[in-house]
Amino acid sequence: MSQEPIVNRVAKSPLINLDLTQMTPDFPVVHLDLAQFLDRGLVLREQDFRAQLEALDLTIFQEAYVRIFCSVEAIIPAWTHALIAAHLAHTAKKIVSASLNDFSNITWMDHIAQMNLEPYRDGLVLIKGCGEGDVPVSAQTFLAQRLTKIVKKLMFGEACSFVPLHKK
Repeated sequence: MSQEPIVNRVAKSPLINLDLTQMTPDFPVVHLDLAQFLDRGLVLREQDFRAQLEALDLTIFQEAYVRIFCSVEAIIPAWTHALIAAHLAHTAKKIVSASLNDFSNITWMDHIAQMNLEPYRDGLVLIKGCGEGDVPVSAQTFLAQRLTKIVKKLMFGEACSFVPLHKK
């Protein structure tokens, strides 16, 4: 009885594995905690805040995604976030007031919106579903939306066990 060599059919298939954990967003990120601007750790005062903003080293914000948040319970006026946005508008790439989770979603969405998907056109594409990194479901959802418009077949999961999503 002769044994046939084991053939990796997945490696020989035209299937394109797209692993978002290997394509994480790669732009500078600055987390700006409003707690550093508070008077006695409780309240933000306009005059002092404006002076502190003027004293900030803007080079750390250059082309960065800036997340504004406050790590402590405090009285933060509604205009605070808008004032920071106005101050950093010509320096930062994007400025958002968001939780860490929402900020991650925003950066991933921007990253996927900027991705060149032409290499996947008319292909058989598998969005890898399990990975080591932390990819939000919203990122996988948005990627599926974009790919559905251009691929021949779209699947989700692993090559050995996938869920078909779209077939042209």
